[in-house]
Amino acid sequence: MKVNSTVALTLVLLALMVGAGMVSAMWGIALGREALKGVTQPDTRPTNNLARRGVNTRREEFTILREEDIIASARSRINGKAKDNKASSTSSGNNAPAKPSSDKTAFPMVTESQGVVLEINEVRRQGDSLVMQVNMRNGGNQPVRFLYSFLSVTDDKGQELSVSANGLPSDLPSSSETYSGKISVPLTLLEGVEKISLTLTDYPDQNLDLALADIPVPQ
Repeated sequence: MKVNSTVALTLVLLALMVGAGMVSAMWGIALGREALKGVTQPDTRPTNNLARRGVNTRREEFTILREEDIIASARSRINGKAKDNKASSTSSGNNAPAKPSSDKTAFPMVTESQGVVLEINEVRRQGDSLVMQVNMRNGGNQPVRFLYSFLSVTDDKGQELSVSANGLPSDLPSSSETYSGKISVPLTLLEGVEKISLTLTDYPDQNLDLALADIPVPQ
């Protein structure tokens, strides 16, 4: 059988083209592998990288602030700005020297109800608290009991403040001697406050009305 020379030439050319294509493909693959040596796929999970570095991925716990502290902080900022504005307006006006305050409160401050006497002998700053030195005595014929959660201290804007009582008696006998103790208020609640008020009643009858107003806050 005689093969046409044109067909034979075509087959030879096709074989050469296929072979050249295969050689080119293998060469390209070899070059690509050589170029990609040492290259790895990036880790798309950032928590894995943080874990390798020893970073704690847990969220920090948040702290819930008390409503009283938030209100006190906001009030202190407002009062601080008001004071700055007042000082700047005073300095920009006349340069007359400021007059010293003549508001002198005489101690002791005394309140009495049904023979029970409460007196404040001194108010001072001590550490981070305002401390009131308090004396109590019962001149009546009946013993009196106190629960100091009924003790209420408010600032000059009527805002009730957090307080603590130390050394004051829970039970005050009739015709008793004088008992001394302290009532403390955090200074952080007294920014911009000039005077405070105090009220106390007995427990559980709540017949007494021990009240003192305009207690000065030393600045």
